[in-house]
Amino acid sequence: MTLQTLRTALAAAEEGGYAVGAFNVSSIDQAIAVLDAAEAERSPVIVQAIAGMSAYDDESRWWHRLRGLVAEYEGVPAVLHLDHGRTYDDCVRAIEHGFTSVMIDASRASGTDEPASFADNVALTRRVVEAAAPSGVSVEGELGTIGGAEAGIAGVLEEIVFADPDQAVEFVEQTGVDALAVAVGTSHGSVKFTDEAGGQRLRLGLIAEIKGRLPETFLVLHGSSSVPAEAVAAINAHGGEVRPSYGISPAQKSEGIAAGIRKINQGTDSHLAWSAALRTFLQDNPAVVEPSEQLRPAMAGFRAMVTQRMREFGSSGRA
Repeated sequence: MTLQTLRTALAAAEEGGYAVGAFNVSSIDQAIAVLDAAEAERSPVIVQAIAGMSAYDDESRWWHRLRGLVAEYEGVPAVLHLDHGRTYDDCVRAIEHGFTSVMIDASRASGTDEPASFADNVALTRRVVEAAAPSGVSVEGELGTIGGAEAGIAGVLEEIVFADPDQAVEFVEQTGVDALAVAVGTSHGSVKFTDEAGGQRLRLGLIAEIKGRLPETFLVLHGSSSVPAEAVAAINAHGGEVRPSYGISPAQKSEGIAAGIRKINQGTDSHLAWSAALRTFLQDNPAVVEPSEQLRPAMAGFRAMVTQRMREFGSSGRA
């Protein structure tokens, strides 16, 4: 099965009433864990990378190999997606490397990381849509700003600028994006909300209203990790110092899917699972220096978390 565009994958999700998980990877090992989970679950999947965020110095080589790996999983309906492209050049490079979907995050100015004006967001997003069209590549845009790590300030929780339904309609009309990431109460990073109620703050009515006004546009949820307490506890019990916090509950994500969300991004949860498994193994096996022995439990933890999310999102068995 050839790689899919984001539009193709999310159209099937729209018809089936589920969401496709989009999992951030920064190494080949993590990508294998995601694709193995998708193959075992018979689930469509979105494998996504962020420009400048990988274990490798040569990003071109990394992206080339990532695309080849995704294409090897012939039975998996997979999208190769650029997450949070901050510049036009990021997106063009991804298209040239065979990504089937790109996200241009023009909701913030790339130089200052401050919220961008609506006009600037539209102009840059439309420029990327025009560049992607000849290659048949799908484009995701973002409206509003999602707090947390996206603000570029570690440990600082930033106020969310919620998406406006009127602007959402205008944005899609002026840019022609296939998918729209909307700020509806989520937050990036491993430190999200400091109280349990934070994970219950998805504005479900706002999701439903935007979806009702944009029925042909696929809505995306960023910053939606649940921050499992057991993973944080395992990391901290084995030498880590992750600040406990609350993420978006699985029940809230299910309600978001019912309201119209079709793509759910996850980075933090699988990274926590990887780190918890790796730290536990290294502390329990201090004499092991063979990398393959260290990687095996880390990959298994990553894969297990991805599997769990696919089941929760309703994508398992949909391939």
